[in-house]
Parts: sequence; C-alpha cells; structure tokens
Amino acid sequence: MKLELLQHHIDNQQLNTIQQMDLSNLIDYLSEIKMSDTGLFEHLMRLDAAICQLDLGLYGLCSDCESEIEASRLQGDPTEQRCSVCASRYRQEHRHELRLNH
Repeated sequence: MKLELLQHHIDNQQLNTIQQMDLSNLIDYLSEIKMSDTGLFEHLMRLDAAICQLDLGLYGLCSDCESEIEASRLQGDPTEQRCSVCASRYRQEHRHELRLNH
C-alpha cells in the first residue's frame, strides 16, 4: 500500500501507527479519521472483500449471481466483485439512484 497518499491527511505519529496495522484495523482507523470517502478507502475495502472471498473459497465468483467472473475482468482488477452482466446492471441501477437523489 502506498502510505504516501495518507501523509497529507495525517501526522508522523499516526503514520507510524498505520504502518503497524493489519488491513481490517486500517479500514476501521480510516473510517474513524473521516477518510471513508476516499479512493484509497474504497480500494482497501475491495481488497479486504477479495481476501475474505479467498479465505472462503469463493474468490472469482460474482457477488450478485455467483457465476464465475471473467478471467479478463479479474486480470484487469483482481478485486473485481461482479461478472460483466451484473456489473453493467449495477451501474445502471446506481445511475438511476443518483438521478432520483437530485
């Protein structure tokens, strides 16, 4: 992980603490210091989900339909959670939600 991305948000003592944390504690800590809306936080959450899937023997299966995620999608992003069909459906639904909120 590139901790340099955090340096403009935290001091040296916090950085030293972060370097000693496991992924789960790091995610909790970033949430506590109000960094849960950053790209780094999102990436760490996706990484944590992929690790959990590995532990459960479910890595590479779509979180929505449970079919296999295409190898090309996983090669492009090993933290991918959806097959191409479900990812497209998710994007469409999410766009619709955004329009309803405006």
